Amino acid sequence: MSKLYIVPTPIGNLKDMTFRAVEVLKDVDLILAEDTRTSGKLLKHFEINTHMQSHHMHNEHKTVDAIVQRIKSGQQVALISDAGTPAISDPGFLLTRACIENGIEVECLPGATAFVPALVNSGLPNDKFVFEGFLPVKKGRQTRLQLLAEETRTMVFYESPHKLLKTLGNFIEYFSENRQVCISRELSKLHEENVRGTLKKVLSHFEQYPPKGELVIVVAGKGK
Repeated sequence: MSKLYIVPTPIGNLKDMTFRAVEVLKDVDLILAEDTRTSGKLLKHFEINTHMQSHHMHNEHKTVDAIVQRIKSGQQVALISDAGTPAISDPGFLLTRACIENGIEVECLPGATAFVPALVNSGLPNDKFVFEGFLPVKKGRQTRLQLLAEETRTMVFYESPHKLLKTLGNFIEYFSENRQVCISRELSKLHEENVRGTLKKVLSHFEQYPPKGELVIVVAGKGK
């Protein structure tokens, strides 16, 4: 039966690729990749020769219908992102929804995603948490921060290195400089780093040591 597979890929360490993920990517008729150049290196490493097609945030609205029809015609298709689990702050939601609406089976494999290890090793309460992903860059950012200022659950954010200092400054403004935070970078890689402390202390650290690599920010909730 034709199916859409959502396949997580390593966030850094290639050893985190599962046997099942490799098997699925070898068996399907087509792999949809966020960036075929990035994914090409991964596929080459695991000797996967399946044909790839670009599927990213700039073209997914235009390509979803054609992909749905391709699966309905009997093909097996897998979706991967550059790293981690597709649809988590990456393309994937639109295609998943379209497949479900068209009666196509969707199967998401378990696997790598950045926010889970960052949350667990932060040392902050993780019995209840809220995943925010990337904050709005401009429109809606202030409104979102005002709402989150009252959030009592641990909050998880993604951020890029060149925006980190601005975001930490925003958090100090809305959450207070003494709120506890942990910032994880280069997760699963050789130079993995977890910086913990108050927002004031962590901001000072990254002012002195500019960050590199993708970042996960875990912030304690209000009153925690």
